[in-house]
Amino acid sequence: MLELDQVTVPNDLEAHWIPFTPNRHFKKHPRLVARAEGMWYTATDGRPILDATAGMWCCNVGHRHPRVVAAIQRQAAELDYAPPFQFGHPKSFELASRLADLFPGDLDYAFFTNSGSESVDTALKIALAYQRAIGQGTRTRLIGRERGYHGVGFGGISVGGMVNNRKWFGTLLTGVDHLPHTLDLERNAFSRGQPKHGAELADELERLIQLHDASTIAAVIVEPVAGSIGVYPPPVGYLERLREITAKHGILLIFDEVITGFGRLGKANACEYFGIVPDLVTLAKGLTAATVPMGAVMVRKPIYEAIVERSPAPEKTIELFHGYTYSAHPIACAAALAVLETYKEERLFERAAALAPIFEERLHSLAGKPHVIDIRNIGLMGAVELAPRPGRPTERAYDAMCDAFEHGLMIRVTGDTIALSPPLIATEADIARITDILGAVLDRLD
Repeated sequence: MLELDQVTVPNDLEAHWIPFTPNRHFKKHPRLVARAEGMWYTATDGRPILDATAGMWCCNVGHRHPRVVAAIQRQAAELDYAPPFQFGHPKSFELASRLADLFPGDLDYAFFTNSGSESVDTALKIALAYQRAIGQGTRTRLIGRERGYHGVGFGGISVGGMVNNRKWFGTLLTGVDHLPHTLDLERNAFSRGQPKHGAELADELERLIQLHDASTIAAVIVEPVAGSIGVYPPPVGYLERLREITAKHGILLIFDEVITGFGRLGKANACEYFGIVPDLVTLAKGLTAATVPMGAVMVRKPIYEAIVERSPAPEKTIELFHGYTYSAHPIACAAALAVLETYKEERLFERAAALAPIFEERLHSLAGKPHVIDIRNIGLMGAVELAPRPGRPTERAYDAMCDAFEHGLMIRVTGDTIALSPPLIATEADIARITDILGAVLDRLD
């Protein structure tokens, strides 16, 4: 662990406007980390902090993995940047091929971005471009889901359904509608894995189709497991029904796998876990295990072919006017390739699958703690929902997060829900320590 005298602590926190954070409280009571290794952060005061959240759903191989660090260092010394428009470099093509091998069906093409937010906006644009390319240009409507999180771009917050992410920013994109969320505490509280009730909520898509007509709808986007809102596993049969309805009506289905991709459910992706092949898949987080910002969109072969191979324009004409300065950045590609190799060599997907039932048991052992009104889990994703304090929503969970950090544990909160997503390298002892500390935190909460 890092020694206290090795850390330089900033003497002024004012200039940094911190995202998704109560800045006024944080700057009075900062939670700063200075180093990380394996399952652990080290705070600036030298205390070890156990990482129960994989950073932010993303440090799947743990922190400072030697293989990944070495790959980043080598790439920075070899090729620091290559323009992604009109030029390329070998590792981007190698990475795209490796990703195509990881995904089921004909999800054979990768479009690279720099984040989950960019992946979502890219997927939405590809969906619209595809419908136009096949002569369905009237299909411009996008369907999201209440309480869904799809990043913070204007496309993502438009199809997203988290109120505070939307209400500040005007009318957003037009022509967007939303399915109902799937949380049902009355029937499904304290479910283990997928809840039994709620598959019928997918049929709300048929109602929206009757309202708007299928000829106006381009795509539906959902998280296979709603993560940022507080871990909502899909009801049994729900995703299958969405796939059935979208396929019947010629509507594209987009899985937002920014969180569920790369082992979080004990499989390479949620597509494999649930046995469903959507039309587009958004990725980020676990792609590079957060070492370098990177995202991607996996695209089914018929979509790529319609936009690119069957383009009526001359061969030297750009087929899709979209991309980013840092798409397929060489250092990000090197990091991603090293991370994929680590997943394979260390069998981390299989490790996560084996640890999931242990994680489930330990998590649900907190059911009798004060203020706990629900516990949800699937794979290595878990949530403990707390009753809000009267008139002060979100405060109880926030206080739990602060107390946990003081006692050596990093957790994540959303609303009054505590979310857990440990790195895939976690051991049974790590899981036990996480739930022991969290249990004591819950005992202290008022």
